[in-house]
Amino acid sequence: MSKGKKHIETEAIRSQLDRTQFLEHSSPLYLTSSFVFEDAEDMRASFTEEKERNIYSRFTNPNTSELVEKVCLMEGAENGYAFATGMAAIYSTFAALLESGDHIVSARSVFGSTHTLFTKYFPKWQIDTTYFDVTKPETIASCITPKTKILYAESPTNPAVDIIDLDLLGAIAKAHNLILIIDNCFATPYVQQPMKHGAHLVIHSATKLMDGQGRVLGGLTVGNADLIREIYLFARNTGPALSPFNAWLLSKSLETLPVRVDRHCENALKVAEFLENHAKVNWVKYPFLKSHPQYDVAKRQMKLGGNIVAFELKGGVAAGRQFLNGIKMCSLSANLGDTRTIVTHPASTTHSKLSEADRLEVSITDGLVRISVGLEHIDDIIADLEQALN
Repeated sequence: MSKGKKHIETEAIRSQLDRTQFLEHSSPLYLTSSFVFEDAEDMRASFTEEKERNIYSRFTNPNTSELVEKVCLMEGAENGYAFATGMAAIYSTFAALLESGDHIVSARSVFGSTHTLFTKYFPKWQIDTTYFDVTKPETIASCITPKTKILYAESPTNPAVDIIDLDLLGAIAKAHNLILIIDNCFATPYVQQPMKHGAHLVIHSATKLMDGQGRVLGGLTVGNADLIREIYLFARNTGPALSPFNAWLLSKSLETLPVRVDRHCENALKVAEFLENHAKVNWVKYPFLKSHPQYDVAKRQMKLGGNIVAFELKGGVAAGRQFLNGIKMCSLSANLGDTRTIVTHPASTTHSKLSEADRLEVSITDGLVRISVGLEHIDDIIADLEQALN
């Protein structure tokens, strides 16, 4: 560790706004839409950006700035911008950097709304996407064309919990002069820092583990300063800024992120081990299970295995519905990264409108169940899953 650089747990707690004249210990809320100027010259210099200061909360706000600084320190990024939602971060990042005629190469296993952007909306502006199979990374290079500008992936993937070799993506992006963007939502900067592996930008849905309690929506993009500058200018003019109150909540949540994620991951590994030995389960995917196809990659680039476990029930869709109906304590919800354990059966819920063939393309089998393992006592989590299975 270099001189002056603090551990990630310390940065999450100790990086905060300068104290006001009241010498508060915890950062105050700045619930204001705008900021005043000392005189005409101060106002002129501020709008021409000769001065770095707050002007309007759609641009910057002390609370959002504190949150961005924390995430940048944790990710090893130069700068960032905080958005109202994770999808606002994804859309604004791509919209700011792409032009008509550009091309995206993306992992096929991406969040459903991201897939909709790539297939329904971006084509309106002549921006095309080619998908690669996350289990066949050797095919990525063949997807790249002279018009390719961005290489994009999530790791771990949603909901099948596949792992993508970030070093490999970094090498490909460098060789082809591409912008590598990684959605790091499932891992958080505590578990994985994609910029160490060659990523230029990292995106988070702060709604998930960063908040960790199912309270607020939020998103962030952090990374290289020159790219963030373009994203900031786009966001400043289109208005997807995070609210100061949500920024304040998320910044406070980051103070406990490491200790929360430690327990999430500890519980998730025990859930995965329990399911792996259950007679009604075909297979289990969890990055830190030795049976995971990309176990060695996960161990190399992740500090812990995350809080998401995927497994396949014997009996397909019917067994999935029966399992959900048997759950008593855990929550049935589309969210994840909560203190409360959440169970989802994608084939009968979130991905039910897709054909079986389309679901299989992203590793969603009829019996696939995703568990976002929470912070309840592990014995109670396993007891609820066991009674629902039986």
